[in-house]
Amino acid sequence: MSAAKIKKGDRVVVITGRDKGKRGEVVRVLPGADRVVVSGVNIVKRHTRPTPASAGGIVEKEATIHVSNVLHIDPKTDKPTRVGFKTLEDGRKIRVARPSGEAIDR
Repeated sequence: MSAAKIKKGDRVVVITGRDKGKRGEVVRVLPGADRVVVSGVNIVKRHTRPTPASAGGIVEKEATIHVSNVLHIDPKTDKPTRVGFKTLEDGRKIRVARPSGEAIDR
């Protein structure tokens, strides 16, 4: 799966692993590593030392998850779906949900 199929702001569902079934919005995409950061998914605790800017302590944050472990949520059926591409008459290339054919791009 290429990272171009998933972009920042997309609604996705985790399909495998500890957070299977959780839904969230893509906060960040790392195309070079084929990884994404999804809000509320793959929460890890980091022990940080105090700096002048922050107090330090145990901080919870979202870690990256591999792009193959998430699927788009179909805008029409609200179920996980694979992504295809379609070229419109005006030449634009958009992403579409495979089962319903509904456009994912806004």
